[in-house]
Amino acid sequence: MNAPAVQRPDPADTHLSPEAQSNQPRQLVLLGAGMAHLKLLHTLARKPLPEVQVTLVAEETHVVHPAMGPGLVAGDYQQEDCTIPLEPLVKRAGIRWLQQQPVSLDAGQQTLALDDGSTQHYEWLSINAAPAHHNEQLEQTIPGAGKFGLCVYPLDTWAQRWQGVSELAAKKALRVAVIGDQVAALELALAVQQRLPSCAVTVLMLPSPAGTPLATAGITRLLQQLKAQRITVLHDTALQIDASAVHLGCGAQLACDVPLLALQHLPHAWLAASGLALNADGQATTDGYLRSSSHPQVWVANGDLDSPLRHLQAVARGARLPATTGQPGAGFQLLFGGSQQAVMAWGGYSASGRAWHWLKDWWDRRQLRRYTM
Repeated sequence: MNAPAVQRPDPADTHLSPEAQSNQPRQLVLLGAGMAHLKLLHTLARKPLPEVQVTLVAEETHVVHPAMGPGLVAGDYQQEDCTIPLEPLVKRAGIRWLQQQPVSLDAGQQTLALDDGSTQHYEWLSINAAPAHHNEQLEQTIPGAGKFGLCVYPLDTWAQRWQGVSELAAKKALRVAVIGDQVAALELALAVQQRLPSCAVTVLMLPSPAGTPLATAGITRLLQQLKAQRITVLHDTALQIDASAVHLGCGAQLACDVPLLALQHLPHAWLAASGLALNADGQATTDGYLRSSSHPQVWVANGDLDSPLRHLQAVARGARLPATTGQPGAGFQLLFGGSQQAVMAWGGYSASGRAWHWLKDWWDRRQLRRYTM
């Protein structure tokens, strides 16, 4: 049954209209099984939202903890060591779970169309879908990427694809190009080098208008790790990929046997015609409350560094929204550094070494247990 549309009050005022205060449950839809939503499910298991019907829309049954993804590639973990099964988490939270993919989003009508032909109405929608690459979309972004590239996302199916590369690398030295648009690509390159030490690894960092979530000191330290491990970093665009090379914007060709695609800023196809205000990347723009700048019923999680968790809890309880004041990259972060090392970044300070690797491993395993116990 469709819930009535929400009136648009003052940005921080979330008191409901009389229609919304009826006996019908209010509809909160969580689109995607990103870490921000898993944190919310963990909270809902302890603090349910009264009179709110929460629905998770996510096709996957298991989620690889993103912070442990590089360690999975490097061989530090088996997939079961860093995977979160969704079913127990959903049951503890006491919510609905639709194992479907979104086909389209109509922000004006507040409806989500799913791949089984059904539609889901929402009063509030939170978007936290992990990156997912599709061949048709990849071909439009970088010609040849869909045919010759190897997609890193989604991480839960990555292990099967990566096994084939590892077997090939055991027979001959490979030239691997990691093509990405965020610092995660740098971590991935370090992981590939650790797992395949005989291979030549190059990172092609594509320009990204949305910037990077790390402080400058953290980026600098991470680049030092790549240099120490003889990994080349190129800042350029990829015009085309063929069977033996990546064609660069500068006119050169990067010889490559295995192009790994780690594009985190590639927008989901259903965003384009959603009616939400989008930036140059095709991603939804947000205000100071992490809501869509055009449709305040929609929240958009900013990766794992900042999520709409507090805001969703506040709006569902009719409370006033807390403003978002933290800057991405300003908090304490631990990044994969390769060769049993990790990089610590905290504001303008950074460090690296084996002690940080131990701390990262302990912290990541501790976080994983929150969702699996």
